[in-house]
Amino acid sequence: MKIQKPIGLLFLLIVSALLFYKCQTENIANLRLGKMSIPEDNPQSEKKIELGRKLFFDKRLSPDNSISCSTCHDPKKAFTDGKKVSTGFHKRFAMRNAPTLLNVGYQKNLMFDGEIPSLEMQAVVPLKDTAEMANEMKELIQKLKAIPEYQKSAKEIFNRDFDAYVLTRSLSAFQRSLLSYATPYDAFMSGNKKAMTPSAERGWQIFSEKLYCTACHVPPHFTNFKTENNGLYSDYTNIEDKGRFRIHGDSTEIGSFKVPTLRNITKTSPYMHDGSFRTLNDIIDHYAKGGNLHKNQSSVIQPFNLTKSEIKDLINFLNSLSD
Repeated sequence: MKIQKPIGLLFLLIVSALLFYKCQTENIANLRLGKMSIPEDNPQSEKKIELGRKLFFDKRLSPDNSISCSTCHDPKKAFTDGKKVSTGFHKRFAMRNAPTLLNVGYQKNLMFDGEIPSLEMQAVVPLKDTAEMANEMKELIQKLKAIPEYQKSAKEIFNRDFDAYVLTRSLSAFQRSLLSYATPYDAFMSGNKKAMTPSAERGWQIFSEKLYCTACHVPPHFTNFKTENNGLYSDYTNIEDKGRFRIHGDSTEIGSFKVPTLRNITKTSPYMHDGSFRTLNDIIDHYAKGGNLHKNQSSVIQPFNLTKSEIKDLINFLNSLSD
């Protein structure tokens, strides 16, 4: 017993330190990003997040056990996959480029069309999409329910058998835990004036004051959470993916896609909903010419000129948004 007492004390100290650290990091996240809106019917818990994490990385979520959620949303690539469009079940190509999941819990609407209002509803889409995981949900649930670990967790956390409710709520809880708020930009805005280089500071001024990119990429999330036509193409007649138009059939929404976050942008190439731009210079060139002048193009997009030095500063600022 004499030996166990200091061990017990050490354990309590470690637990206390971890709880303090968790509380502090949550406070910092709230200060820098704002308080996340959590659905009343799906409150966060450590056990639920852990179950969601296991499911997220489990290839058994696909019919032939070949791909998981992390196949298209790789943590090493800021939860993207580095491809123009993702490759799903049986090597089929997904419709669009895989967006980052970092800070996805703050998104007001999901998917590039902005048509899905919650992570709980969105979780079903890639699971069923024939170009992604191509599941029959009834068969998938029976498959996962038969895994003792998942069935036990469902009973313990949700007091029910493993079902679609457990699956979607757990995946959503895990995704809400994926936060990015410790960038040089964040430290700079919190008072550490040495966190950003002088070049990045100049780039921030160009971004926010000269070009007014903040009209669409609003800090701290660097998105306005809206769908916009950014003039990517001048004509969508022969382009299959017409953006939000496919939801309502409204011609004013042709070419309208959700404005992506710029956080971790240096880690999430290629860019645009179809992965058509490989580099940050490609993006700058597109906007410098004023887009391709589609009839629905946002009026915010206007031509501009930057020197080579200013372009370098702007890119250095965008680098400062990487966690």
